[in-house]
Amino acid sequence: MAELKKSLGLFQLLAFGVAGVIGTSWIYTNSKLMDAYGAGGMVFGLLLGVLLASFVALAYSELTSAFPRAGGEVVFSYTTMGRGPAFFTGWMLLGAYVSSLAFYVTAFGFLLSNFVPAMKTMPLYTINGETVYLPVLAVGVILTLLMFALNWFGVEIGGRVQMFMFAAIVLIGAALIVVGFASGSPSNFFPAYAEGTAPVSDTLRFIIPGMTFLAGFGLVAVLAEDAKISPKRVGRAVVLTVITAGLFYTAVLAATAWVMPWQDVAKMDLGTVSAFTEAGFPILGTGAYAIAFLGLLTSFLGLFVASSRIIVAMARGQLLPPSLAVINPKRQTPGRALIVTTVVTLALGWLGPGAVVWFLDTGGVYLGVVWFMVVIAKYLLPRKYPNAVRRSKLSFLPALGGLGAIGVIVWALVPGTSSSLVWPAEYIILGAWLLLGVVMYVFAASRRTIGYDEGLHEILGDSYANLHIDDASTETAKKEL
Repeated sequence: MAELKKSLGLFQLLAFGVAGVIGTSWIYTNSKLMDAYGAGGMVFGLLLGVLLASFVALAYSELTSAFPRAGGEVVFSYTTMGRGPAFFTGWMLLGAYVSSLAFYVTAFGFLLSNFVPAMKTMPLYTINGETVYLPVLAVGVILTLLMFALNWFGVEIGGRVQMFMFAAIVLIGAALIVVGFASGSPSNFFPAYAEGTAPVSDTLRFIIPGMTFLAGFGLVAVLAEDAKISPKRVGRAVVLTVITAGLFYTAVLAATAWVMPWQDVAKMDLGTVSAFTEAGFPILGTGAYAIAFLGLLTSFLGLFVASSRIIVAMARGQLLPPSLAVINPKRQTPGRALIVTTVVTLALGWLGPGAVVWFLDTGGVYLGVVWFMVVIAKYLLPRKYPNAVRRSKLSFLPALGGLGAIGVIVWALVPGTSSSLVWPAEYIILGAWLLLGVVMYVFAASRRTIGYDEGLHEILGDSYANLHIDDASTETAKKEL
């Protein structure tokens, strides 16, 4: 059974995980968050959101330690719930990741146009009020092909690039944090809530949006088969990813509200960028913009790699055509899955942000569903395979994270929230994606040539032995007696 090359160390995994979580727009749109929730609601609500996300990560950690295989969430669902739930989980995850990848195709060029006006020349077409320009699209296509090239010959190449960009993000972020707190004042942050508002309410209202800041921490679980460290350390890396990314977010946002009165920042156009520029640190303002660029690139690379691994896992269980699970024997890379990821990214990316934002906004629903499925898998595993994992004394914590995952879903589906889907376009896209999933599942089922147990062997590989590890030890002991 061909496996992916084990080439990622702990720091490279964390770079994929943390840098994959740290996106782009939060650094220059946090003015709107301060205006809506106050500095206190944003920072303290985010911390509570990080706490709930870390509870979900505990479920990921336990399952990843037991089954360090490509595809993460797909593997967990297949093992504990069967084919249908596994396909549903993988399809939701692909929907979230591919939507982001398609958005990044033109997002980089549009972000670059703030410094290079020539990017917005030679208009091609307009969709949903957003014009796509030739230079913007050309840069996006080149960037997508670069992501493909970085992974075609081995994920370790992409891992090195990710490490470099991650280090740059951390260094710039550290400068923002140190200067923000050293030159700012507590009086800029406190009182942390707008006059006449309810502090507890503003904080609680930001918990669910805060959880979505952590979208993507499952990257570590998805890349577990690429890791050259022990499964237990891979599992711990999932939790460490959430904590590290969460603390980075909150520290930078708190420093933004510390360097200048947050009420003034709430009226600015570019959040952290404007705050540090107006406070007399234009270089750091530019540095904040650099985080936006680097965050986009790291997220693009991380989700690109992860999408191919999800496809591999689904194909191994014949939830997708099995040919997509083929691993190149020389490079030990999933060439066909990488090609499919590239084609789908470009096929949607050319639509531009005006249309792709409809797909992107549905991602909150997809990720909430996936997180909830992982929490369910964590509790089902010891029931189905009592000897597969050891029970934790804090086993109730993932359940609390599961409630947060449900909150993410409800927050998007119920009209009137800050993250509600746009009617009717985004509800139609959500329904269309689910319907397409049904068609794909039925098609794959009609061509399936292996049973559930054979698929379980393929998906788990050597980890299959972990399902009955204590049983095997018992049998060996009996024979010795």
